[in-house]
Amino acid sequence: MSEPQVGEQRATVRHAAAWWDVLPVALVICDGDGRILQWAMAAEALLGYRADEVLSRSVTDFLLSEDRRAVPALGETVASGRSVIGSFLVRHKNGSLVPLEVWGCPAAGADDRGWGMIWLAADARAAQRARGADALLDGLFARSPVGLAVFDTELRFEQVNPALEAMNGVPAAAHVGRRLGEVLPGVNTEQMEAAMRRVLDTGEAVVNFRRIGRTPANPDQDRVWSCSYFRLDDPGGRPLGVSASIIDITTDQDDVDTARGRARLDLLNEAALRVGTTLDVTRTGQELADLAVPRLADIATVDVLAEVTEAADPLTGLFAGAVMRRLGKAPAYGMPAADVLAPVGGPLRFPAGAPYAQALIDRHPYLLERFDTQTLARAARHTPTPGRLHRLGVHSMLMVPLVARGMVLGMSTLLRGPGSPAFDTSDLGLACDLAARAALSIDNARLYHREHDTALILQRSMLPRHLHPPDGIEVAHRYRPASDVNEIGGDWYDVTTLAPGKAALVIGDVMGHGITAAAVMGQIRTAVRTLAHLDFPPDQVMQHLERTMQELDDPLLATCLYAVCDARTGRCRLARAGHPPPVLITPDGTARLLNLPPGAPLGIGDIPYTATDITLEPGSTLVLFTDGLIETRGGDLDQRLTKLTDLLTGTTHKLDQLCDTLISRLAPTPAEDDIAILAARISPPT
Repeated sequence: MSEPQVGEQRATVRHAAAWWDVLPVALVICDGDGRILQWAMAAEALLGYRADEVLSRSVTDFLLSEDRRAVPALGETVASGRSVIGSFLVRHKNGSLVPLEVWGCPAAGADDRGWGMIWLAADARAAQRARGADALLDGLFARSPVGLAVFDTELRFEQVNPALEAMNGVPAAAHVGRRLGEVLPGVNTEQMEAAMRRVLDTGEAVVNFRRIGRTPANPDQDRVWSCSYFRLDDPGGRPLGVSASIIDITTDQDDVDTARGRARLDLLNEAALRVGTTLDVTRTGQELADLAVPRLADIATVDVLAEVTEAADPLTGLFAGAVMRRLGKAPAYGMPAADVLAPVGGPLRFPAGAPYAQALIDRHPYLLERFDTQTLARAARHTPTPGRLHRLGVHSMLMVPLVARGMVLGMSTLLRGPGSPAFDTSDLGLACDLAARAALSIDNARLYHREHDTALILQRSMLPRHLHPPDGIEVAHRYRPASDVNEIGGDWYDVTTLAPGKAALVIGDVMGHGITAAAVMGQIRTAVRTLAHLDFPPDQVMQHLERTMQELDDPLLATCLYAVCDARTGRCRLARAGHPPPVLITPDGTARLLNLPPGAPLGIGDIPYTATDITLEPGSTLVLFTDGLIETRGGDLDQRLTKLTDLLTGTTHKLDQLCDTLISRLAPTPAEDDIAILAARISPPT
């Protein structure tokens, strides 16, 4: 089967997989003549027949006569390597007719005819009800009292609901195809579009962004709306646009008509765009400090508990004092009062009785409108810093704990000096809003890095540190994790010596991400090693791995490529389960993808696999890799495979250099998925 057929098979499996969480799905395997070879998953539940009642029968026995005429055309479509999607009435064992939606794709087998088709089927009525959920969503869109809108990637209105029409005082038809500024010139459209562009670029939602100004619905009064923006993606992860929800909150903003009130709302909007732009804890702290100065304070510091930067759980040992790390400070230097404060990065220690530590324990903000003798005397028992600040003109202070998900993470401290008014309760409310945004971003970064590190440590602990091939087989390998914790998956590789000059090479990829995928990968790798030492041929290894996948507590799909190479004879036997084919580089430098039967991914069902024998000349090189090397969002797979073989053509380098070339020249940056490479060069044993 050709590589386009592999893509068809994967696409069909993924298309049907969209129903797996909500519908019972039947799996039926037919040979080239339409005879049923496999009857699994929900097939019995959907149609009433046990497997022993249908095996070896023609699939047409269960179709109506008018549908049987379509079977030859479907067979031709599958024979050409394409998948098919359609609807059929199928006869239940009890005589009733069951409407089925089916997805079919080609599958290779043990003979020249191949295994014919893999069919995945679901009750069409249940599928229709699932699609009816989309209609329900359309109804909710129309009837929602919350303003709702959909924008395309150019930030033009695509759809608005009646509630938003009423809020804006503009009919839906006057929205569609236009930008915000064309429809609502009286609101802060530049800020709103900047927020939506950030959502498009990063995929991260912006919540509680403030729309401020006047609309045709109420042209004589400034109003405030809370807006939330979310990116809409297609199944491949490519952005389609932005959805927006809008709520009028003017009654909660008593000072919206004042210059100070507008400045407050502008600062909150700016915080939504400038604070938490990355999953970097230190950068987020500095972003908060830079935002606060000079518009809210003359000096700002942002400190977190030391545990936060170590990805541990915070709020440990506070009653014995607090050990902090300074993330942000503004101005960083050049102002005498700011120079009194510790620089960014250094550790800070506060004893248990200090006001700073007590504010952390209480989790309540602290407003000191004016430094007074009593406050300075109490603080002086622990540190001389407040007294020094006061002598340099600092006269007012705010301390706001950074709290997210019920945990205290640190403290934001704001100071005002000569020429600035004292802080008041309005300033305190604004500081709390800013701190809440920053705290959530800091905690997101902490959790991200903790899971990222855990998944990475788990995965790397299960990958071999040193490979020990037999004499006559030289190997090199590389592993690069995904940049995103949500993409760290279950890529693995291994080399097992079976006899002098003979080894098993394996590479695989669990179709999942995070800690679960890494754990499943470890179980599969252990199973492969055991099967290799039992000297099973590659096709039987795949069969045993398939059964292993069915028994796992966390059922996932996986791809795998397994090869047994004998350097003494030059014989190599390979089998694959939905995995990209390896590249063979012959001694003259010619590089090509090996045409191997693709097989179905492990975990679909008890599907036979096929082994292929090839002969390797001395000096030949096999390059095994996972799909992270060749697949990119929006990229053409055929072009990437061509680039891979072009890079390897004429290669006579050492294997380590070959692997480095593939990583540097072909791997996407940042890494969108895990990448594993295993290269093996064959030479006669000495």
